[in-house]
Amino acid sequence: MSWDASVQAVAVLEEPTRRRLYEYVVAQPAPVSREEAAAALGIPRTTAAFHLDRLTEEGLLETGFERRTGRTGPGAGRPAKLYHRSDREIEITLPERQYAVAGRLLAAAVEDAETTGTSPRDAVNRKAEEYGEALGRTGSGLSLTEILERHGFEPRTDDDGISLGNCPFRRLAAEHPRLVCGMNLHLVTGLLNTVDERLEARLDPHAGHCCVRVSGPAPLINPTQPPPSAKR
Repeated sequence: MSWDASVQAVAVLEEPTRRRLYEYVVAQPAPVSREEAAAALGIPRTTAAFHLDRLTEEGLLETGFERRTGRTGPGAGRPAKLYHRSDREIEITLPERQYAVAGRLLAAAVEDAETTGTSPRDAVNRKAEEYGEALGRTGSGLSLTEILERHGFEPRTDDDGISLGNCPFRRLAAEHPRLVCGMNLHLVTGLLNTVDERLEARLDPHAGHCCVRVSGPAPLINPTQPPPSAKR
């Protein structure tokens, strides 16, 4: 789920009745019907149905259908629409953080190191570079700064290149700077490999910024347009 979608999903809980319905559904040991939810909160069934369906649209709940009469065949009646908590995880941080991404990269690196016998650090860097290349491929048609912005780096162009105003792995980088800054460097390098090989990622740590900086010949750094020679 994108950051914008996560914000919107959480925002729907601002409505008090909708939030109470959500809290009721997730507290139940089994999926619940509109009638059960309405009775539990003392509200009309139509009101419960409206809010439950809105929660489903935003990815907070999921639905299924089940006959609860125990009968089958003609005359058994229509299956009831039942609601339960979605398996999706929603997380919002300001500034934006990507700790789930870091966790996946580190877990994949450990498995890779155990399988291949390479050092864990080399495995982390390789997985990070592969992930960066994947970001470039899925961002086809976007400029470099648009891709960086989408993934929480807060790019800022200047005369010498692009600085990154936010580190998506800030707390991890503070505790393990050598490992995490190296991972970040290879992630951005992988992105450049796919988007524009004329640019280079390098370590340039400054307080309050990401430790990685993008540099290259000034005429090549255009924050608004994808390069015509970008690999896809």
